[in-house]
Amino acid sequence: MKRKELGEILTQRELAPGIFSMELKVSFADQVRAGQFVSLFSKDRSRLLPRPISVCETDAENGTIRLVYRTAGAGTTEFSQMAEGEKLAVFGPLGNGFPTRKALGKKVLLVGGGIGIPPMVSCARELELVGELNPEYRTRMTFAVGYRSFETYLLDELEDLAPTFVSTDDGSLGTKGTVLDAIREQKIEADLVFACGPMPMLRGIKEYAKEKGIPCYISMEERMACGIGVCLGCVCKTQEVDDHSKVKNTRICKDGPVFDAEEVDLS
Repeated sequence: MKRKELGEILTQRELAPGIFSMELKVSFADQVRAGQFVSLFSKDRSRLLPRPISVCETDAENGTIRLVYRTAGAGTTEFSQMAEGEKLAVFGPLGNGFPTRKALGKKVLLVGGGIGIPPMVSCARELELVGELNPEYRTRMTFAVGYRSFETYLLDELEDLAPTFVSTDDGSLGTKGTVLDAIREQKIEADLVFACGPMPMLRGIKEYAKEKGIPCYISMEERMACGIGVCLGCVCKTQEVDDHSKVKNTRICKDGPVFDAEEVDLS
């Protein structure tokens, strides 16, 4: 059950220029699933709206979650300047995560672009845990991740989890171009795709999965206000009429952020 509380910052460090990793002590860590997010609230009352941030890692036993985020404005800059031991208002867990049960025993391609990479860590950890408990359901994972340049983050953690292929915009590391270029160059095969990243990447991954005839689930990045589906500020187009809005729209924060790629219109 989602709740709002004061989480304690246990660790805070910069992974790359403008990219920070924060570990929070919260009461709902054991409820978080791969692909879900939390909303963080500023201490500055002039910033009324919370900032949605995907969960990168969960430690249910110790009651902690890890958030990896980019400083993009006043709110996230404030968070990055907070120190260990400080308290931060957090609301979660929010949204629906990746259907990891569908990946059990299969070859799954985990695709991340930019700040869409952290949820892939969470997804892989969840799949790894299931595989450890039930070896017959062990998932064969492959990562394909895209960065702007050689200034990467989380790459060493990804490589410890599964084979990892990289693309960079400037060609300074891995394949020059998009993450889809790396997938095609490496001739990666999969039974299922999980992806999170910017819209152009998601469009390409959706078409790739359709071309290959394999299921694809995407986590959509969008500006969110309430985070619980009330304000309708983060809708996206769908193929079918939504039960809530009665039009071909759906709420990313409430009904997503993860969707079957075939159910949403990315045009």
